[in-house]
Amino acid sequence: MAGGLKNKTALVTGASRGIGRAIALQLASEGALIAVHYGHSKAAAEDVLAAIKAAGGDGFLVQGDVGEMAGIEKLFHELDAALAERGIKGFDILVNNAGVGVFGDVTTTVEADFDKAFAINVKGVLFVTQYAVPRLRDGGRIINISSMVSHNAYPDFIAYAASKAAVDSITLSLAAGLGSRKITVNAVAPGATATDFIGDLEEPFMNAIKDGTALGEIGRPEDIANVVSFLASDAGGWVTGERIRASGGMHL
Repeated sequence: MAGGLKNKTALVTGASRGIGRAIALQLASEGALIAVHYGHSKAAAEDVLAAIKAAGGDGFLVQGDVGEMAGIEKLFHELDAALAERGIKGFDILVNNAGVGVFGDVTTTVEADFDKAFAINVKGVLFVTQYAVPRLRDGGRIINISSMVSHNAYPDFIAYAASKAAVDSITLSLAAGLGSRKITVNAVAPGATATDFIGDLEEPFMNAIKDGTALGEIGRPEDIANVVSFLASDAGGWVTGERIRASGGMHL
């Protein structure tokens, strides 16, 4: 599929690390111009952009806190300016990857963590998409990064799981609402993936996760990026309104 996204432009939120980084690199390898978004880690985002260019791709940085409207407005102001410099109007692919994980069950979750999860994971997805829609070309792609926790019981991640369930709901409504423009909208739900999100989990818990997957492994960010790449491509054009589990077979 190399070159399958040539002449396409993609905005990847939360692209400075983990799954977002892998998605940005993968879409760039397929020929897309990448808007590498970051919230706070400019040095990490610059490293992603350098890796894209070293591999023969192209992109630029955009910054903004997607948990607040001012940050979203800033993000799109920078996006518009960068595209205008290149003589480009609009873009083709939005990957709503930026997110935050919070721990806590019904007795230990605090309001600040709940608010943070919903501000970034839910409000960010909805309003980044709201700003993106007038700029997205007909036939474009929106891919939201959900999670396996959204459809399973995870008492120790209750607020995070709820926020990702909201992403799944938003995905369905967007798919129905944007279908007339041939814009597809899907969610990708990773299982346990080797990023800093699970990096601090103890070995017995990690082994239990592996034992609970059909393939017996923890996923890699690249595994998720490959699914996103398919959905972003012409080959994924008949898929919309779906939540695709990319988990190595968790909870079968």
